[in-house]
Amino acid sequence: MTFRPLDGIRVVDLTSSLAGPTCTEILGALGADVIKVEHPGRGDEARAWGPRFFDGGSVMFFAANASKRSLALDVKDTRGKEALLRLVDRADVFVQSMRAGTVERHGLGPEALRTRNDRLVYCSVGAFGRVGPLAGQPGYDPLMQAFAGIVSITGEPERPGVRVGSSLIDLGTGVWAALGIVAALHERAQSGRGREVDVALFETALSLVGYQLTDALRTGVASGRFGTAFPLIVPYEVFPTADGELMIAAANDRLFARLAEEIGRPELAADPRFRTNPDRVANREALLTLVRERLAERTSAYWLEALQDIPVAPVQDLAEVAAHEQTHATGMVQALDGIETLAAPLQIDRERVAHQAPAPVLGQHSAEVLAELGYTEAEIAELADIGVTRLG
Repeated sequence: MTFRPLDGIRVVDLTSSLAGPTCTEILGALGADVIKVEHPGRGDEARAWGPRFFDGGSVMFFAANASKRSLALDVKDTRGKEALLRLVDRADVFVQSMRAGTVERHGLGPEALRTRNDRLVYCSVGAFGRVGPLAGQPGYDPLMQAFAGIVSITGEPERPGVRVGSSLIDLGTGVWAALGIVAALHERAQSGRGREVDVALFETALSLVGYQLTDALRTGVASGRFGTAFPLIVPYEVFPTADGELMIAAANDRLFARLAEEIGRPELAADPRFRTNPDRVANREALLTLVRERLAERTSAYWLEALQDIPVAPVQDLAEVAAHEQTHATGMVQALDGIETLAAPLQIDRERVAHQAPAPVLGQHSAEVLAELGYTEAEIAELADIGVTRLG
């Protein structure tokens, strides 16, 4: 039986880029009717983020907007705003990611909309949040990676810091937003009233450097860059082999002793310099030099076979990940209109939570949604003629 706990929940999605759309895509996968409100002329800005494009949008747009209906609407026009308010009056959730102050200027802030519909769960996806000296500033994932210190701890020690290749802050913020919304809907079932949910990219970024920031708060000293290594555990990093690279995570003394035995250096586990993890951290380079020498002598395939009892993984590129049997065995690879993308990383009763439909073409559902709001065919056609809506 398909898991659709949010069936019957209507979500108005006034977000763009990646964080907000990730949130509403999760809600759609869980069964909500997500109506994505986009400008009729340009749509979500992510539609133009290439270079890989599908019909109606980019690979990024396609991957973050499944299971949604697209309503093209100029909400700055009074007639477009009226249609949006009709939609809000019938909605359960409203998600917006406009710059701080913009929704209030357009009369779409939480107080205004929740006065009209007190059952509404109102979610704002912001940059730096509502308070503090940077509250009104815009933000994108790489800016937050830089500002929150992630760039400073990512990369090789003697080289400039780098951005994490995945948009982890946008994606993480979307997950937090969805969690907050689901929690507010759960409470509403008892109270009958909605809540205001706030998430911010900067706050997500802070949460992702939790232990490093805790240390800096205590000591005032910033953590440095360790490449693929982990500053608190040794050995716990990527090692070159004769023909590739392996990530090895010998996270405790037992695993280290096993590693030492399998690489033909069992005496390392009894060496006072390496007996415990604090010892190994203190003598990091001395130990790693010895381990690297051994691992470089043989191929990755040899070591993967020899180190089966130790956490180890090959360093793969994304093409290898896409082709790997384990990737497909998860059931996460889902075809939508013949294009493969990823379903939600969630199973319920061993059933994959999947998307219900591919990402929509701009305005694909405008006529359908406006008709549901009580507009006649003639009124819809007139709105399209004057550019307030777009019929896909």
